[in-house]
Amino acid sequence: MTIEVRVPQLPESVADATLVAWHKKPGDAVSRDENLVDLETDKVVLEVPAPANGVILELRVHNGATVTSGQLLALLEEGAIAGATPATPAAASRSGAAAAAGAGAAAAPAAVSVAADARAPGAGEKLAPSVRRLVEEHRLDAGAIPGSGRDGRITKGDVLSHLTGKESSPAPVPAAPAAAQAVSVPGGPRAERRVPMTRLRARIAERLVQAQSTAAMLTTFNEVDLKAVNELRARHKDRFEKAHGARLGFMSFFVKACIEALRRYPVVNASVDGNDIVYHEYYDIGVAVSTDRGLVVPVLRDADAMSFGEIEQSVVAYANRAREGSITIEDLTGGTFTITNGGVFGSLLSTPILNMPQSAILGMHKIQERPVVVDGQVVVRPMMYLAMSYDHRIIDGREAVQFLVAVKDALEDPARLLLQV
Repeated sequence: MTIEVRVPQLPESVADATLVAWHKKPGDAVSRDENLVDLETDKVVLEVPAPANGVILELRVHNGATVTSGQLLALLEEGAIAGATPATPAAASRSGAAAAAGAGAAAAPAAVSVAADARAPGAGEKLAPSVRRLVEEHRLDAGAIPGSGRDGRITKGDVLSHLTGKESSPAPVPAAPAAAQAVSVPGGPRAERRVPMTRLRARIAERLVQAQSTAAMLTTFNEVDLKAVNELRARHKDRFEKAHGARLGFMSFFVKACIEALRRYPVVNASVDGNDIVYHEYYDIGVAVSTDRGLVVPVLRDADAMSFGEIEQSVVAYANRAREGSITIEDLTGGTFTITNGGVFGSLLSTPILNMPQSAILGMHKIQERPVVVDGQVVVRPMMYLAMSYDHRIIDGREAVQFLVAVKDALEDPARLLLQV
């Protein structure tokens, strides 16, 4: 029986997606729930699994084409054996532009052949989309790459390390429609390369410009002495990790400190909707995570009800899923306040940009030992600059400064986080 493989129902906030890469070609055998193709939205990468065991008959859409909910992607012959069903010939004579245009119709008359020369990973091995693309681009045998991830999974770093130790010429970039291909301009040391933005990068650019042009954005700064937090972490880190299965990092302290400050200054947790101010009586804290595709902000929902251990576990899980490409749109939706940590990259001071429609964002930075005056004495302390950007349309400078001071006070005396004072 022939089964149609279609684009899954996209969330209401997502109009369409880009077909990033096919992992099968006509004539290939597939197993039920095996990933056939990656679709990139402006937020996440979605995987489309095989609905049944069988053989791919036709691929109806090119790499790089824009697709919508319910659009036909491929035909699969259920129960067929590889080699028994001849692959439908590709419409090779079509131009890339014509094929992309024809892909919008549900009943496209000709199939599109997609090259898939990369050796597939071993049976049962699941690769994250970013890892799979790297393996296929360089025509690697995933089975020959040792995995350092959880349960022996291959990470992007494992693939890059494998490539570094492998002396070979670069593999060709997979074919894409003419409009989406990178363009290289030869010229020796002054060569140029033009590459289209990914949907996520384009969306990030759009939101940053929106924040700059919509909000009356200002930034206030302070610094915090993290000696007490460091001592607390050093004293309890081993027992904490044993109890919660996660390292006691700084993020849980900052999340808790921000929540206490948000309780005292609720306008910082609010947002603008037309001529209204919407006060959120819950605390959904976004934590910015950097990935190879760009910055994403998964949300800790009801973070005020979470323990330190639950916060650390959630942050690690979100970061891993974001970098593997398995994070969902629901994980990134909403949020009332955001924390971003440029210090992990060595940033000493920066002015973070609002994550619209939120009205404030806290920027963490590098911890650096500096001489400071304490009780009239010059001492060396682990100091961090804090920056809070805020929407001056609804947050006054007084409230912004007092909020940041409240965060500083809570971190310099962590016992206040337990007592909520």
